[in-house]
Amino acid sequence: MVEAEAVTGLQDECTRRWHANLGSRTHESNELLDLVERQHRMNFELWHIEDEARRPGATDPELAHVKRRVDETNQRRNDLIEELDRTLLGWLEERGLPNRGAPMNSESPGLMIDRLSILALKIYHTREEAARGDGPPGHADRNRERLAILEEQRTDLANCLDALWWETLAGTRRFKLYQQLKMYNDPSLNPAIYSRGQDARVE
Repeated sequence: MVEAEAVTGLQDECTRRWHANLGSRTHESNELLDLVERQHRMNFELWHIEDEARRPGATDPELAHVKRRVDETNQRRNDLIEELDRTLLGWLEERGLPNRGAPMNSESPGLMIDRLSILALKIYHTREEAARGDGPPGHADRNRERLAILEEQRTDLANCLDALWWETLAGTRRFKLYQQLKMYNDPSLNPAIYSRGQDARVE
């Protein structure tokens, strides 16, 4: 069910298409790749929202609006990481896996796919910077060096994802749903929100 090459290929294709305003991907639809695309979209949006926060001259109200968009998008990103893992674990459960006696992997496939998504964006933008004709002296060379590192990191991580999946299928390794349990968006858990509500009642 998990093929790192299909995951990274889809992430690259979507990154190119979205930057060119060409809409969605062209892959044959399936449950996992649909989730990969939706999760990658959240990282794509986060990348560009955070660029806005660093725009010179941004006003305080604009920055506050960007911050709220970052929080909302990041929550959806994390929800989709968990949905990826739930989908994979559901598929494995139907086949009597993962083996509960196998060693635990410290990172789930969903988290690895998220890291691959971020690397796809870094690679795309670094490749752009390496090709810039108006960069300062040494800019292209520095970004070509960065690009080589990023591509090596992605190859290594993709191989780790494939290895984890095949070892899970073989019953020699397992992973669990890693619930991130974010607190900042929950009005009942974030004191900056619930204490404000109490202050308002006192007033």
